[in-house]
Amino acid sequence: MVSKEAGTYQVDTPLPKEIGSITAARGIARRVLTECGYQGHHEDVLLVVSELVTNALVHGDGPPSLRMRGSASKVRIEVSDEGERLPEPREPGPANGWGLHVVRLLSTGWGISPRDGGKVVWCELAARLAPLQAAPRES
Repeated sequence: MVSKEAGTYQVDTPLPKEIGSITAARGIARRVLTECGYQGHHEDVLLVVSELVTNALVHGDGPPSLRMRGSASKVRIEVSDEGERLPEPREPGPANGWGLHVVRLLSTGWGISPRDGGKVVWCELAARLAPLQAAPRES
């Protein structure tokens, strides 16, 4: 489902429980970023989407679902699955992967919300907009 409201863009899409869902989720994220005019680093958002969907596929239960809301200045990403086991950040590295560590580094905030029938892992990224500069004064 896709909606546009007051300068924001939202999409809520169930994904199949298959590795191809990572590519599909990145395509959806690209569309959201374009449609909402997000002015931050699109590559950061795509990486975070990949990590969250991968974690849901590898460590979660059932098919994941991707929800994104975006505007020019911020994006919220939510990936849900049916698993009740909550993710635990581990020491990042080749043995444990980089997933939630990358999400934490690139996001302005992130968290895990248990819900009936599973959980939602969410994060928000904000565009670093240049500060407004005052016009020079005339003498």
